[in-house]
Amino acid sequence: MNQRLTDAKSIYLQISQMIETDILRGILLEEERVPSTNELAKLYTINPATAAKGVNLLVDEGILYKKRGIGMFVATGATEAIRRRRKQEFYEVRLQELLHEAQSLGITKDELIAQINK
Repeated sequence: MNQRLTDAKSIYLQISQMIETDILRGILLEEERVPSTNELAKLYTINPATAAKGVNLLVDEGILYKKRGIGMFVATGATEAIRRRRKQEFYEVRLQELLHEAQSLGITKDELIAQINK
């Protein structure tokens, strides 16, 4: 977790996304302990409640789970669940934005494909 926080979106969402990204990159492995909310708060100089809100989002999604008295851990299957959700978001949001922009610029399907193949 060596990314930096920005003003682009809520801090708790950024914390959640950073943990997800570390899971996707294999930095945090399934069944491995993740940094505590206090560790995250210290690392990013934020309120522990803000860190907890980001972690709890992942608990609610089944990406993390709590072992009482020990900490939070990456759930089995979390990597694939994150990948599946992010792919869907990519197709539904980012790709659609790109296609709309390409259309407004008069970029053809063949030009897009040529750029992708480059």
